[in-house]
This record gives sequence, C-alpha cells and structure tokens, in this order.
Amino acid sequence: MTDPTQQVPLGRTGLDVTQFGLGTAALGLMYEPVADEAALATVQRAYDLDVRFFDTSPLYGAGLAETRAGVVLRELPRDSFVLSDKLGHVIVDGVVEGRDYSYDGTLRLFEQSLARSGLDRIDIELIHDPEDYMEAAIDGAYRALRELRNQGVVRAIGAGMNFSDKLTWLAHHGEFDCFLLAGRYTLLDQSALDDLLPEAVRQGIAIYIGGPFNSGILANPYAATATFNYAPADQAWVKKARKIDAVCQEHEVPLKAAALQFPLGHSAVVSVLSGARSIGELEENLAMFRHPIPAALWDDLRSAGLLDERAPTPIDS
Repeated sequence: MTDPTQQVPLGRTGLDVTQFGLGTAALGLMYEPVADEAALATVQRAYDLDVRFFDTSPLYGAGLAETRAGVVLRELPRDSFVLSDKLGHVIVDGVVEGRDYSYDGTLRLFEQSLARSGLDRIDIELIHDPEDYMEAAIDGAYRALRELRNQGVVRAIGAGMNFSDKLTWLAHHGEFDCFLLAGRYTLLDQSALDDLLPEAVRQGIAIYIGGPFNSGILANPYAATATFNYAPADQAWVKKARKIDAVCQEHEVPLKAAALQFPLGHSAVVSVLSGARSIGELEENLAMFRHPIPAALWDDLRSAGLLDERAPTPIDS
C-alpha cells in the first residue's frame, strides 16, 4: 500500500512533496464546467486530507486554475505546501493567445502568475510545453528561471510536457531540478525508460508524473470513446489497457489503483499528480492510492508482456 500523503524530497531542492499531488487542470474548466464553490472546496479538502503538493498553470482556464488555487492556498501557512506553476502560454483578456519563451517574456509571465495566485512566491516554476520552441526555451525562459532561482525567488526550476525525449534534450542543455512528465511513464506506456528516466537518475533530476490515466484510457478502457494522449485511442492501446485490467481483476485490484501507484516504483519519480473536479473524485483518487497491491500483480503483468522488463514496481522500491 502506498501512502499518498507521505512527504519525500524533491531531488536536491530542499523541498518536500507528498507522493500524491493535486493537479488543477480540471478546476480551470479544461474538460467540463466546475463551479467556483466546488473548485475551492476540492482544493481545501485536499489540504485537509494532508495533500501538500499542488500543480497549476496559466493554460488551465486562461489563468482560472491559478486564481482558484490561490484563493485557498493564500489562506494557509505558506511553508506548509509546495506549489508548482508553469509559464510559456500568454493570457490576453482572459484568453490564451500564443506562446512566449523569451527572457523578458518569461519574467512578465512569472509576475502575472504571482498576481493571479495572490501568493508571495511560487516554489517550482516549469517551462510549459516548449516542444516546438526548444532553442527559445533554453536561450530565454531557462536563462530567466535560472536567475530567479539564483536570487531565491523560486526554489526549483524545470519543464513540463508530454515528450520524454524533449525533456531529455533539455536535461542535456541546462541545469534543471525537476521535470513534470505527462503520459510517458504510466502503467500503459513506459517509453520514458528509453531516455528521460535513466538521465534523470544520472543527474539527480526529480520527476513527477502527470496524466497517470493516459488522458482517460486507464480510468476506463471500455469507454466508447476511450482516449489516449488526448486523442481517440488506437485499438492496440485499447487492447493492451483491457489486458492490463484483466490482470488487475484477477487480483481484485482496481485498474485506477495500479495506474496511480505504478510510477512511484521508479527511483526518479517522487510524486504522481491527478486532477479532480470534486471532493468525491479527490477522495476516490486517494483511496485508489492506498489500495493494497500484491507483488504477484506486477509479476503477472511482466509475465504477460504487459509491463516493460526494465520497469521497477512499487514492491521493488
């Protein structure tokens, strides 16, 4: 059984994060409407249940997620939680309009995020989705964030995206503390074992995982419109997800539980982020995080060729 509220070091940053982090994309209306009251109550309930790691971005609802998270977090003891935010997406009059990874633009976007959250500082700042702007991200955004880190304005810097190879490239071109990797190290897709995770171990870069359900397919692989990587899932992924679920059912383990806990088996991974649109979804995620998983489940997944042989599991760690 994994403890979602256990605090672990975020690499060499001096920050401690809980093994479960609340992602706020859903609270920024990224998927469907969520009322203010429900959004604020979800953030507060997470804190009341000892979740101490929160992740947000201006992209989520054109700043709405930052604002909503900030309403709750700024009323709490500031040293009692860690906030991860992102920059790169430009917000103009409540609409996301383009990207800016320049040095000056990064500093402006950082100040705008601070203003929306109402907090006195952001602990972790990530370059968000720079996969088509890699040189600009290093020449501009990274240089600005490095200076903010040197000045003590932020404690840790990194990048967040879905591409493990691009994050590996960044690791080779800068001095980063942590990366948010979405969807490429999950119970369904362990492709980050080919590049990012070995490099993260070598450099001591902390990884936290987003999209542990691969944008939906690992939450329900039988859905009529199962999604993988934010698009309708190919049948090969659907078949694999259903086979994984069949093994989970044999061991009376919910697929969601295995999906949430699996990434923490790797030594580079410190936390798994999962979003919630309500207190009910939040509490379900925490229950899945705590659900006992026998070692035999992981063994059977390996034997069936459903789990990369190189992938350590929570029972191994």
